[in-house]
Amino acid sequence: ADIIKIAMIDIYKEILNKNYKSKIVLQVHDELLLEVPTDEKEEIINVIRERMENAYPLKVRLKVDIKIGTNWYM
Repeated sequence: ADIIKIAMIDIYKEILNKNYKSKIVLQVHDELLLEVPTDEKEEIINVIRERMENAYPLKVRLKVDIKIGTNWYM
């Protein structure tokens, strides 16, 4: 639970620092839901992957699956 919160804070800070229009909408268990403008999609994917996979130093690598949809239930 702590790792996802660390990642969420890191993602939020990067969104603010780079003036992205993307927004974190929801966090459930180990999942984040974001609203992302189409023109930011690739950049935000990279931010999410980097921040979530490296939120906390572990001996085991965390792997992140990212899905994109046009609605919340894809």
